[in-house]
Amino acid sequence: MQKIDYEGKVWVLNYNNPEPLLNHAIHMLERHGVKREDMEITETPTAKVGAIVVEIWPYELVIGRVRTTRNDSFISGTEFLIELKLDEDGNYIDYL
Repeated sequence: MQKIDYEGKVWVLNYNNPEPLLNHAIHMLERHGVKREDMEITETPTAKVGAIVVEIWPYELVIGRVRTTRNDSFISGTEFLIELKLDEDGNYIDYL
């Protein structure tokens, strides 16, 4: 299992995701080495160059590292993806 290499905060972007998805995303980030107290769940991060940003999608987490910032916006490159799996009833499952 690939660990997330980070220092400081990990910015988790949450745009009105359903609670089960957000909770599972947090759980999977913990499984990949991110401490819960280091996660900042927000819609508008103030990430600096080098920070880790996580985008939550229904079937995956996109882990990116901020490459540059401009006018309170950031550009990041994808480091890797974490797949989110569902069981036959549509519940997120822990497959690791």
